[in-house]
Amino acid sequence: MKTLFEEASILSYGKDGFTIIENGYLGIENDLIIYLSENKPEVSYDVNKNMSGKLLSPSLINGHGHSPMTLLRGVGGGLTLERWLKEAIWPIEDKLDAQSVRVGARLAIMEMIAAGTTCFSDMYCLNEGTIEEICTAKVKSNQTRPILSNDSEESLAENKAYREFKSLYDSFDGYDDGRILIDFSIHAEYTITEKMTREYARLCNESNGHMHIHLSETSKEHQGCRKKYGKTPTEWFSATGVFDSSCQAAHCVVVEDGDIDILAEKGVSVVHNPTSNLILGSGFAPIPALLERGVNITLGTDGAASNNNLNMFEEMHIASIIHKGYHSNPAMMNPKTLMEMVTVNAAKMMRRSDIGTLEVGKKADIIAVELDRPHLIPNLDLLSLMVYSMQASDVVMTMVDGEIVYENGNFYTIDAEKVRFDVKNALGKLY
Repeated sequence: MKTLFEEASILSYGKDGFTIIENGYLGIENDLIIYLSENKPEVSYDVNKNMSGKLLSPSLINGHGHSPMTLLRGVGGGLTLERWLKEAIWPIEDKLDAQSVRVGARLAIMEMIAAGTTCFSDMYCLNEGTIEEICTAKVKSNQTRPILSNDSEESLAENKAYREFKSLYDSFDGYDDGRILIDFSIHAEYTITEKMTREYARLCNESNGHMHIHLSETSKEHQGCRKKYGKTPTEWFSATGVFDSSCQAAHCVVVEDGDIDILAEKGVSVVHNPTSNLILGSGFAPIPALLERGVNITLGTDGAASNNNLNMFEEMHIASIIHKGYHSNPAMMNPKTLMEMVTVNAAKMMRRSDIGTLEVGKKADIIAVELDRPHLIPNLDLLSLMVYSMQASDVVMTMVDGEIVYENGNFYTIDAEKVRFDVKNALGKLY
């Protein structure tokens, strides 16, 4: 099947970065982009779709989240991270079962598809149902089951979370033509022992795996590690071998200059979660300093319980303005930088070289945004418009691998009414 999008504004990408093609043409064959130009192709296509007045953009990538936590949306407001986890979140999570995790993940996928996100990096448990929902919805995800342990004598083989991870990795890494990738994961320094960390990091390195961690999310976590080990969490993870393979670190709110040097030297990608960090009062990650050192920065929503939505347009907007204001510098965190975080940089972090940009030969993971909205007129600077003006509700089409999964409010791979029905039942059992 060959499809041609005609007369669209197109956010293309090349050696000079993002380029806007006005009244352009984008051709797709099966799951790949095969044509991209301001000129109409001479060959014919099976389907021609006029996209006048719309922007075609690479779909967005959510760099860090906990998708089933949509069922905990809004829980524990006003609490610090430690109290939020212990008093509000963990007691409810103890009630979760495989069915409720599946339903929460399906709701998250539905929300993300409508908001232009088609790939997400996810850290949670009971992942098998989530993976089935991802594949049914025809989106993409890096999934992981994080390991935790408070027993200094426990080995990996004895750890229940590790056994669940190992089963997941053996069964699903590369599953469904690569839609699913399974990453290694350690929840955080304060929920794991040094012995297990070293053993697990060694296994990840030997497997050429990718590690997903929480890092220095709060001052209390950061100082607690200093008190316990005489090292910052970044120094501790580096010393235990966690950064010796591909790694992504979520949050990094409290990182010191020496930590930033380590992250840059080791090639660790940092996932900035501005809304979650602000809601929980955790602080401001030093993203401009990390960018100056060449660290690969991406954006994430974190879970819906600490964010309240899964809207990557909102994350771009907030990530830009908080750092401009904090540093009294309107020139930093420009729209180009923010767009790269949710596309190019995220694809690099997740080791998915075939997505993240609209280029010939890349996968046709594309969103269309309606530009004829009051808050999007006039269109004098399209990249600025995307970061500062666009809303998730402006997305009118979402395509993955050349197949439209959402268009004009209609979901084609998810039964929206069944999602609402199943969520209602799940909430009745949890609350």
